[in-house]
Amino acid sequence: MNRRSLYILFALILTVTALNGQSNKQQFNQLLQNGDTLKQRQLLVQWEKDAPQDAELYVAYFNYYFQMSEEEIVSIGQEADGEMALEIMDLDSSKKNPVAYMYSNIHYNEELLEKGMNWINDGIQQYPNRLDMRFGKIYVLGKLEDYALFTKEIIQTVEYSSKNENNWTWTDNTALKDPLEFMLGTIQNYQIQLFNTEDDRLLENMQQIATSILTYYPENIESLSNSAIVYLLQEKYIQALSILQKAEKINPKDCIVLNNIAVCYENQGNQKMAKKYYQLVIKNGNKEEKKDARNKLKNL
Repeated sequence: MNRRSLYILFALILTVTALNGQSNKQQFNQLLQNGDTLKQRQLLVQWEKDAPQDAELYVAYFNYYFQMSEEEIVSIGQEADGEMALEIMDLDSSKKNPVAYMYSNIHYNEELLEKGMNWINDGIQQYPNRLDMRFGKIYVLGKLEDYALFTKEIIQTVEYSSKNENNWTWTDNTALKDPLEFMLGTIQNYQIQLFNTEDDRLLENMQQIATSILTYYPENIESLSNSAIVYLLQEKYIQALSILQKAEKINPKDCIVLNNIAVCYENQGNQKMAKKYYQLVIKNGNKEEKKDARNKLKNL
């Protein structure tokens, strides 16, 4: 055997050794990144035979079925649907306006989604302290815009946090650093997601989540603010002010709280108190907060 043959054989051995040295999870994530669904499936079947109780298997199956459920549908319509719509122009170059728009929408295969949800539900049941499983499920529900279940899962997570005393783990069952802060911070991002829909029907969902958090963590400033913002948008200024005053006692320099107190007073016609709180924002705020408060003072 010549040197070149020996080198090729040695290289093949190294490649096989490297692949065998990878965990099932590492191999799956690589295949997921490559979009190789056939090999993903083959790996999952073997993985399930070898280690059916591996927590990472539940996550992998969930990701596999969610990926498989996505279906892109191309449509043509008279109005643009989203920023990525492609304009279809008239053959007559003198006409400047599009005759139609081409755009794509993502739809989800319900049967495959259900299979994925079954896997992650089983995973959460067997490994209830795995916060990544819970947040993964919530993320998908948000993508599906199933905000009823989205809200329910968030509340269930908050309720369970009081049972496990926030002893949350993440992938590979590793313990989280600052688990309470991480949990509440992520849930705050979900609250922002609800708010950014600009769907007033979801204000109640925001209120439910805030109320749930405050039941167990009554000094959580973000949840106090969220609850007050819902009341502000509903023009319930007395209720909003009452909650914001609680938040002010916890952190008298929180400029979001101070600004919203000013807004409450302004909408109640109490310009003296509104001016006082806008001035407090100017005293304690950053550059943008100061600028915004000064502009509001001018308009009083």
